[in-house]
Amino acid sequence: MAFGPPLPRRYLVGFDPMALPHHFTDVLVLGGGIAGMRAALGIPPELRVLIITKQAIEESNTAYAQGGIAGVLDPEDAFEDHIADTLAAGKGLCDPQAVEVVVREGPDRIRELIDWGTHFDYKNGRIDLTREGGHSHARIAHALGDATGRELTRALIANVRRLRHVRIWQNSLTIDLLTQEGRCCGALVWDAKRGPSLVWCRAMLLATGGAGQLYRESTNPPLATGDGYAMAYRAGAELRDMEFMQFHPTVLYIAGSARFLLTEALRGEGAYLRDRKGVRFMPEAHPDAELAPRDDVSRAITRRMAETRHPCVYLDLSHLDAAYLRNRFPGIDAICRRFDLDFTKDPIPVRPGAHYMLGGVTVDLNGRTTLPGLWAAGEVTSSGLHGANRLASNSLLEGLVFGARAARDIAAELARSPRGPLVVPSVDGLDPLHVREVQPASPGFSPADPAPADPNGLGLDLTDIRESLRALMGREVGIARDAEGLQEARRQVEFWSRYVLPIVFDQPEGWTLQNMLIVAQLMIASASAREESRGVHYRTDFPKPSDTWLKRVTLRRPLLENEPPPAIWVTGNIGSEISSFTPTVADPTEAGTPSTL
Repeated sequence: MAFGPPLPRRYLVGFDPMALPHHFTDVLVLGGGIAGMRAALGIPPELRVLIITKQAIEESNTAYAQGGIAGVLDPEDAFEDHIADTLAAGKGLCDPQAVEVVVREGPDRIRELIDWGTHFDYKNGRIDLTREGGHSHARIAHALGDATGRELTRALIANVRRLRHVRIWQNSLTIDLLTQEGRCCGALVWDAKRGPSLVWCRAMLLATGGAGQLYRESTNPPLATGDGYAMAYRAGAELRDMEFMQFHPTVLYIAGSARFLLTEALRGEGAYLRDRKGVRFMPEAHPDAELAPRDDVSRAITRRMAETRHPCVYLDLSHLDAAYLRNRFPGIDAICRRFDLDFTKDPIPVRPGAHYMLGGVTVDLNGRTTLPGLWAAGEVTSSGLHGANRLASNSLLEGLVFGARAARDIAAELARSPRGPLVVPSVDGLDPLHVREVQPASPGFSPADPAPADPNGLGLDLTDIRESLRALMGREVGIARDAEGLQEARRQVEFWSRYVLPIVFDQPEGWTLQNMLIVAQLMIASASAREESRGVHYRTDFPKPSDTWLKRVTLRRPLLENEPPPAIWVTGNIGSEISSFTPTVADPTEAGTPSTL
């Protein structure tokens, strides 16, 4: 399958470096979730750190995590069991080394959180550990009942703000990663107050989270538009496993309202899933019933919705202790009460929603990407931990472990490199074809030969395109897929891309839509290439797993035509500021037919 080029240029916008403010730092962290914050805490004080977040630092996918964080904290549990559970969920695509590293280092990272003031829930003087789907033991630590993510976020932010060598820019959208001679060296950043600026760094950590907003039904906050995947792809980093979007089985379904995650822990406590007639259907669908892995539960729910011609199924907790449930899940209790529902006795309408991207930027065990100068951690990566399906509550653990590992590796790398002046590319070095030939109308980018944001006078309704894309992805690239649907998705996304991607926008709505279209192309291409069903990737035309597909789909942007090596125009020292003033979708080596993006 072949797409047209996802973007006819290297950067989303044209810019003249001599017209923009420049900022310099040792380490640039993009993203304020658990991976980015943990990495910032691990950078030694002799290195300057700048954290850039798309919205307020309190807003990230981490903050919305309810269930908890998995770890071998009980003497009766064992590393080997957590490893086995993770490998079983991953359906043959986990990297065993990554799994072992995360599981064995995880408890120490959790104990660090406690030392930093995180208030986990305790019972009889010990952390109250619960069990969730796919786990063989109770090993999930939670905080404030069902507000684990908020509590972890609070503690991490409080500790980061005490560090004098760390600065934070909030409500700042990173438009693109800058590269010079094949190395990541900075970012083009925009916010409403300071406008566009260039931030140069000696090392960058990408921790921008996931892409759940590509789907109408999603547990993710509005900021999760896949920016990190698209920026890394444009910069030349390798991505892989982009066909694997995990769907959470139980998202509160109230027509017309925002979607809310109803944590896995509800089923861990004994909640049942019933159809519109009150029939409990999971025991016949899987031996573990409601505690089956998420992909199995999501497919079973989708099948039952189709069989009963009903838009949802129902979560039933009426047989459990009401007082305990309200104390254990105060956030869910409050959400349900908004809609006049008592979750301890009323059937709660739920359906699956896009929850977590298992694929992403390829990283090694230290968070290094294939692009020199760029590290990554958290949901934006494909670390090998999750394989084809993520075990519940392993995501926060991954962010902690890989955030810490990336920080150590960055510090070691910079210690080996003398702190000389940063070399800043010229206009030609960044992207001469784009910068000279296509310029945006926004002041602060480039004043030369501006082009209108809507050059063809199309009168585009970006919200309509965005919502149409989200509906299409849910319909054709959702829980169940087939060649016909994927081909239709490809045709439609390619059509939108033909007239949206060439436009040079000057506002975040345009840039995020372009990122979403690029990520959608990568996901569709990967899903089309994998002609089997494995984990969260289920194809009705290839309903069984195949041993020939015990391998990965990888993606990397081809060089643009006549893309030159960069030139040099100015240098700046770390800490200084210049105010006057750069897929090919391939199966793994032995796999099928490559496609061109």
